Amino acid sequence: MMDQDHLTKANLSLAVAGLVLAACTTATRPDAPASPGPGEPTLAEVRHATERFRDVNTALAEGYIRDPFDLCETPDMMGLPASLGAMGVHYFRPDLLGVTAPPSPRADGNGTHTDFRVPAVLIYEPQADGSMELVAVENLVFIAAWTASGHTAPPSLYGVPYDSMVDDPATAADEAHMFMPHFDRHLWIYRDNPNGVFKTFNPAVTCQHHKGARTHPGH
Repeated sequence: MMDQDHLTKANLSLAVAGLVLAACTTATRPDAPASPGPGEPTLAEVRHATERFRDVNTALAEGYIRDPFDLCETPDMMGLPASLGAMGVHYFRPDLLGVTAPPSPRADGNGTHTDFRVPAVLIYEPQADGSMELVAVENLVFIAAWTASGHTAPPSLYGVPYDSMVDDPATAADEAHMFMPHFDRHLWIYRDNPNGVFKTFNPAVTCQHHKGARTHPGH
């Protein structure tokens, strides 16, 4: 029979092993959500609040508009490997983004909206039958507007800063996909993303059935 001292050491070893396993698991998903901060919704709450947008007609009826360029975003458009997957087709709420004019040549706005219960952007995957399947929600704020409102750091969710998207005019790709410099955060809550719920692209999403534009209209 194991004595008390050996039992204590065995329990300690198991506890340490558990911590190491948890650390390794987190390392494979660097954007794994932590607990929501004050005022932040859980992923389950975001899904409950946006479930109705699985019907794209509901989104249109509530003020979302389809990307005027009619693009299905893929990594190669931003100079990245195709193996990353795709984003999809974006539907926007112009009022939440603060966009008041057509892109000229890039979309720009003055909004600072970050509440995922009412996301500024919905992302859909085109289906073979022509329908659209909701795969993710997104919030986006333009860097100039965010800074002008007094912020000194990017917005964050669950302690993870939004991604920064700024086009590099020296490259052929469009790193900001026809938007002025901005911060954005994707939530892949309707299509599991093996690379992480916050990642920009999802290898489980495809644009193969998209019938619209294939490339950005200009750099």
